[in-house]
Formats: sequence, C-alpha cells, structure tokens
Amino acid sequence: MTALVAALVSSCTTAPAGDPTATEPTTVPPPAVTRPPAPEGALPAALQTKLQAALDWTMKEYGVPGAAVGVWVPAEGAWVTTTGLADIANDVPVSTDLTWPLRSVTKSYTVTLILQLVDEGTIGLDDTIGTYVDGVTDGDKITLRQLADMSSGNADYTNADFQQEFQQDPDKIFTLDELNSLALGRPAQFAPGTERIYTNANTNLLGAVVEKVTGEPFAEVLQRRILTPLGQQGTRYVLDASTWTTPHPVGYAPGDAGPQPQPTNLSIYGPAGSMISSLDDARVWGETLATGTLLAPATQRERLQGAPLQKGPPYDLYALGIGETDGWWGHNGEGFGFTAAVFHQPTSGATVVVFMNESNVVPKAHPADQLFRRIAAVLPRS
Repeated sequence: MTALVAALVSSCTTAPAGDPTATEPTTVPPPAVTRPPAPEGALPAALQTKLQAALDWTMKEYGVPGAAVGVWVPAEGAWVTTTGLADIANDVPVSTDLTWPLRSVTKSYTVTLILQLVDEGTIGLDDTIGTYVDGVTDGDKITLRQLADMSSGNADYTNADFQQEFQQDPDKIFTLDELNSLALGRPAQFAPGTERIYTNANTNLLGAVVEKVTGEPFAEVLQRRILTPLGQQGTRYVLDASTWTTPHPVGYAPGDAGPQPQPTNLSIYGPAGSMISSLDDARVWGETLATGTLLAPATQRERLQGAPLQKGPPYDLYALGIGETDGWWGHNGEGFGFTAAVFHQPTSGATVVVFMNESNVVPKAHPADQLFRRIAAVLPRS
C-alpha cells in the first residue's frame, strides 16, 4: 500500500525538473482590505429570546453537546452566546475563546485564492486541471471552474485505498499530494459539466493549483493573501493536530451510549477542510466571502453563478466555492464530530456563525446548518 501511494504521489502536483509549467514563487502584496468591525451593542431583547429558543430547540432535537453561536446585524447589534460542553468527559463548558474546525468552510477560502489568481491573470477559470496536475481522469476536459462548482465529475479520494491507509494509522498526517494521488486515474463519476456532485477531491485539486502556480505551500499562500490582510489571528490551516494548541472542543458523533469522541486527524481534508477558526474570525470571513471584498467586482459576480447540487450539502444552489440558501451566502461544513455554518445576507448585512461539536446526526445530519436556517427565519430580511 505504501508503495502504491508513493507511486501515485510521484505523478501528482510536484513539477519535475525542466517542467515548462513550473513557476517561480510569486510575491503578491496583501490586498487593500481591512477587518470589518462587529456591530456595537446587543440585539433587541425580544429578538434574543427568539434566537435562544431556536438554539435550545436545535440542541435538544439533535442531542448536541455544545455550541458557539454569533449573530451580527448592522445598526441593530450582536448576539454571541455559548451553551453546553466542549468536553463531556472533563465537564468543560463551551466558551467564546475556543477555536473550531471549519471543515468544508475551508473550501470557500481555497476557491477565493483561485479567484485571486484569476484576477491577477495568472490562471483562468476555463483552464483545464490537466494543465497543472497530471493523471486526473478527463483532466484535459475538466476546468478549474468545474472543480470549484462541483460539476467536474472527478472521483473522490475517500475510496477503499484511503480507508485502508486511515484505518492502519488514524494519526497519519496526509499531505496534499497524497490525498490527490488517491483520486488519480479513478473512473469519472460523470462527464464534466453534466451533473453537480460535491466532493472534497475537487477542492483539493484546486489547492494543488494554488501551490503549483505560486511555488509555495498552500498554508503560506493562504496566510499572506487572506489571513494576514483580514487580521485572522485565530484562523489557521492545520494538518498536524498536535500543533492545534489553542483551547478547542472535542468532536462527537451519536452512539448507543451517548455522544462518542471522534478522531482529531485534520490532515484528511486538506484544502477542502483542514482549517480551524474562532467565532469572530468566522464573522469576518462570512461578510468578506459574501461581499467579495478580496476580489474584483466582476469576478465576485461570476463567483455567485451556480445551480443546485444533485448530491451534497443542503444549499439552494452552489456556485464557485460558495453556497446560497434563501438569500444568504456562505458555506457550511461537517466531519468527524463537528458541524459549522458561516453565512451572510447582503441585503441586511447580517452575519450568522454556528459551531457545534456533533456530526453525523440522523436523519438530519447537519445541526449547525439547521440552526442557521432557524436563526435566519427570525431575523429581519432588510
């Protein structure tokens, strides 16, 4: 198995000597943006009562151990609250200073990096992935746009080989090349552009493009282009969970004896889901993502062109690394004990962030998204 992974990795994203598509590291100044401030004051008491009721209902319905929630409405105020336990075994309550896994909210950061490179003319959305990564099935047909909007048809990496690797060593730190290698040469799910099936592999291939054209590790590009300009001090791209030293909750999934702790391996997601963040950083990202302040206006307009997914998270439509639900734009995430939802409504300027430490709830498997929808229903629309 090790030999197989090594062989696959060797044909992935690292350019061999003399490769004409390889580039020198690109130094790009940070975009001229500032961290958007939070609205001052508290939301009206009557609205807070409704928000608390929605939170209590969701926690009880899905048996969620703990949650951190923020609601910010310009000219109205904010409601930031925590409830329940971050760590059941040690009776540690959730607090506002915790950092949480973003899971698939990470995808929105990765696609933003791609769109920044498009703005600079370094790449084009209609470039094929085969230009940058060898060995992708239909790589001469799949475009970067199709990877970003989940219409590529590319196979996912969470196959039997990945499962075997992970089961043999649950603490193994997977590199981006290794994750991508596990999807190379696999049969396509469908012809590019004919369906929309959500996979992590789509976004991880875009992460490889970021590394290829900048000549730098994904984490460094992310830090320089997005995290530092926005003052995201509580947000990081983390592969080695042992370096996640800031206070954080334990993730759980339902079990016969109650919530069961889940593995903490962050590396299995790569640029599709390996970031952590704080409540206020997520607020900043929700507004930045939905309003497009890191991109050219025309690129942001293009970003918001999407369609419903045939299979994937519960958005009304999915566009380029961003989803839309009833006029709210953002992203959600789920996996190994955590769910997250980060959304902004451009018409009202409101932002909602929900972090919860339980995943794989049945029959509805995304309690953070459910709470976001319930909050959105009681907020003013404009």
